[in-house]
Amino acid sequence: MYRSAATATTTRGGLPTDSGDSVVTLDQVPRWSDVEHRSSLEYENEDPSFSNPYFPDPLTSSSEAGGSGNWMVSRFPMDHEINSKIYLWRGHPWNLEVDAVVNSTSENLDEAHSSPGLHAAAGPGLAEECATLGGCRTGMAKVTKAYDLPARRVVHTVGPKYAVKYHTAAENALSHCYRSCLELLIENGLRSIAMGCLYTEAKNYPREPAAHVAIRTIRRLLEKQKDKITAVVFCTTTSSDTEIYKRLLPLYFPRDKHEEEVAISKLPADVGDENGETTTDERKIRIKSLPQKSVPKPAEDPVELPVSDVGLVRRNSHNLDSYLDPAFMSLIKDPDQRRKEQWEKSAQAQSGFNCAKLLGFGDLGRPPLSAAEEYSLHSRYLAKANSLNLSEIAEMKIVYRGGVDSEGRPAMVVVGAHFLLRCLDLERFVLYVVKEFEPLIQKPYSIVYLHSAASLQIQPDMGWMKRLQQILGRKHQRNLDAIYVLHPTFHLKTTVFALQLFVDNVVWKKVIYVDRLLQLFRYVPREQLTIPDFVFQLSFLFTLFILF
Repeated sequence: MYRSAATATTTRGGLPTDSGDSVVTLDQVPRWSDVEHRSSLEYENEDPSFSNPYFPDPLTSSSEAGGSGNWMVSRFPMDHEINSKIYLWRGHPWNLEVDAVVNSTSENLDEAHSSPGLHAAAGPGLAEECATLGGCRTGMAKVTKAYDLPARRVVHTVGPKYAVKYHTAAENALSHCYRSCLELLIENGLRSIAMGCLYTEAKNYPREPAAHVAIRTIRRLLEKQKDKITAVVFCTTTSSDTEIYKRLLPLYFPRDKHEEEVAISKLPADVGDENGETTTDERKIRIKSLPQKSVPKPAEDPVELPVSDVGLVRRNSHNLDSYLDPAFMSLIKDPDQRRKEQWEKSAQAQSGFNCAKLLGFGDLGRPPLSAAEEYSLHSRYLAKANSLNLSEIAEMKIVYRGGVDSEGRPAMVVVGAHFLLRCLDLERFVLYVVKEFEPLIQKPYSIVYLHSAASLQIQPDMGWMKRLQQILGRKHQRNLDAIYVLHPTFHLKTTVFALQLFVDNVVWKKVIYVDRLLQLFRYVPREQLTIPDFVFQLSFLFTLFILF
């Protein structure tokens, strides 16, 4: 369905481009509204908004999606006219015969940091013209001729570098990139544009959150300027990017009522403002529009007042009050006051669990997180985990990927005896867990916990376990099928019971205790597991103890 430009058979004038790839006309590119609809069963099972195995969106449960459309208004309603302008193409944008193609470049507009292959296809004239433009700021765009490309113009834009600390600023800068490109397209009297992924690995921007920004920004601009734009082609060069767009496009460009209803529950909590940009309460300013006509006041005899009282009279003026909006002065609620209330609420929640701390369960007083808060927390941890070398954690073999269980679900193995708390950096271990679990938790999976000899080591408390579950998010909770625990002890069973009471009654009720390896192999085949030797030895001794 999504063909590579290099495999296209129809060329402009029957000739290939200088780069060896064939020129592809717009009618050869799949239009989004013409792509085959996915069935509702696929939506429920594959969870289309979780495309990238790194940054999932905060979702409600699949059971909520069916009925949500009956009482909630879609933030991106179905619009056939807008959908007809969206295309998805697997290939380089500069092979397309469109009015303009987008080049992701650096602030110097140099060839070395531009989209790979674009300058080679356009010829030396493009680099020469870029050198005369005086650079380009991050989030902005500039236009040049296209030279040897089949397009008429090249729009150069500079995407932001990503850092978790400045997540909102990076989102807004990336959104401004896409909006600037389309605004330049309109200003130059052009109507069709092809753009690749402006976020790059070199700038450390996570791909799926960036795709959300790109798609929702294009949607918002098309809502305002759809009469001036005929085609926007999203171009991808990797299968992972293609899958991201195939699963996220229905959220912002639903093709039927079913997709619109599904999108209501699948969309992230924050989809930006009317331009697709992220906003914060601290930066919102509401100014009431000036009244068109003022009500004339009856003439009054002038009264002479001391100069010191003139300001007081003006502040109490009826006319001045008509220009002031209380919402402008209050800004809904003072941010410092709101933070203070949040701290007080958190302190009250923590004080209610002092008994849990006394019993050694750890800090269980953290308030529950919303879906959006869990998404943001998970995103920050995963972005940091992907940027670090955690090989020393991997070498400890505490957590590693097994095969599949008897139902074909992937299994993650956890070795309790390898959890050496005294010589383990817990924060780096959490980062490693988030990174390793992410590919699994997108669909149903299971955990095999080998508790053999783990009682000899100090284990983390339940407060830490609760925090880890919050970081993994609701997808982990919903898709976890079972936790198979080998060689459980009475203390472990007591701990699991406490976890059910204080941490999560859903996840920890999925625990299945198995006393022997043969019982475990009924759930997970032997050939699917890599088990340490000491586990076999303890299992053998345990069997002898039962027999004799």
